[in-house]
Amino acid sequence: MAPPPPSGANSAVARDIANVLHPYTDLQAHQQVGPVVISHGKGVKVWDEAGKEYIESVAGLWCAALGFDNERLVQAATNQMRKLPFYHAFTAKSHEPMIDLAEMLIQRAPVPMSKVFFANSGSEANDSAIKMVWYLNNALGRHQKKKIIGRLKGYHGITIGSASLTGLPANHRSFDVPLPGFIHTMTPHFYHGALPGESEEDFATRCADELEKTILAEGPDTVAAMWAEPIMGAGGVILPPKGYFPKIQAVLRKYDVLMVADEVICGFWRTGNYWGSQTLDIQPDILVCAKALSSSFLPISAVMVNDKVFQGLASESHTIGTFGHGFTYSGHPVPAAVAIETLKIYDETKIGDHVKTVGPYLQSELRRIFGDHPLVGEVRGTGLIAGVELVKDKASHGNFDPAAKVGIRMTKLCEENGVIGRASMNDVICFSPPLIISKEEIDEMLKRMRKALDELTVQLRREQIAVVG
Repeated sequence: MAPPPPSGANSAVARDIANVLHPYTDLQAHQQVGPVVISHGKGVKVWDEAGKEYIESVAGLWCAALGFDNERLVQAATNQMRKLPFYHAFTAKSHEPMIDLAEMLIQRAPVPMSKVFFANSGSEANDSAIKMVWYLNNALGRHQKKKIIGRLKGYHGITIGSASLTGLPANHRSFDVPLPGFIHTMTPHFYHGALPGESEEDFATRCADELEKTILAEGPDTVAAMWAEPIMGAGGVILPPKGYFPKIQAVLRKYDVLMVADEVICGFWRTGNYWGSQTLDIQPDILVCAKALSSSFLPISAVMVNDKVFQGLASESHTIGTFGHGFTYSGHPVPAAVAIETLKIYDETKIGDHVKTVGPYLQSELRRIFGDHPLVGEVRGTGLIAGVELVKDKASHGNFDPAAKVGIRMTKLCEENGVIGRASMNDVICFSPPLIISKEEIDEMLKRMRKALDELTVQLRREQIAVVG
């Protein structure tokens, strides 16, 4: 087991416990256990302050696409800091990094887009897009058409609006969200949601039928937009069933409901294509991206809108006299310069071709190594994103009691074996390694994780928790 945190008053662990409030952490338990303090990184690996090495199996938070060291990105930031360390985008001010990055994103968009708005995180970008949808419908005189549809287990952020859109209980409980006007439709997870004998196509049709019933029950003149990740990330790396998005979008078009693609995790080659929308056949009216936009070297996010949306925003801003939304750091020149260099690196190194080689290798090895394990119910994914769902009963797909904290225990064992991992709902072990990962590094990562899973299996059998076979 991991040693207790150092008690010296000047240690990093002690100072963290004394001063830092951590996101997504049991704050009370943290006071006794303390953090893992990461000191440096290189490639797909990071090291803690004691010198222990870890493979980062989720690229930090699905985001360090180019790994944890890249001199070109360091130089891009340094050069821009010397030239123009800050300027804003308010009141028609601009600068070249913001202009160039917007142009590059428009050129790379999966469908024709008109304009780009910049923010600092996926949460802010999704929150901005929510406000744009409301603003647009006011411009069109559709003052009741404001409700937003998300999906159960969907994740779109933690600001008040984006947390309302998110469909995860831990992001709602005790925060008094979701706000009124946010609705959640069913999770398109065939493994858990399909009826006996139901095909993937039939399950997708049922998902679309439920969406239509929801829109009709709420009133089509009150429903403005639907948000969807191409592949659900934090909800458990859930791929939709065959035909899902074409069926969903047919319903949305029927009732003039906008389609918003949340590409915060799936964008920039994660799924094997530049955008998850291309992998899953989505034609969004609005597209939100972040994370790998700058390989997360600096915070930046973007909202791309099509011309229909932009024309409504432009008209209403002219009526009012301003588009009264934006952040001090919207389009900040230094993160924008880093994002530009990131996109150039993707192009010049042909990172997409690399993902198309190592992605299928990761998927096949995950299935080979974990598929028949008694604790593994489903292995799923595409490209360099995957999930391994741990279950108590393989035959019935039955999950462990959340109180057993099986996923959390697995990630702790992974850390002891030199892998930093992430567990989501239903004890799904998530994979989203840096795009630069090699086959040899995949082999080592999975070897260490298999050892951790075997150790977990022994623990659960001793505790008579696991039902195996």
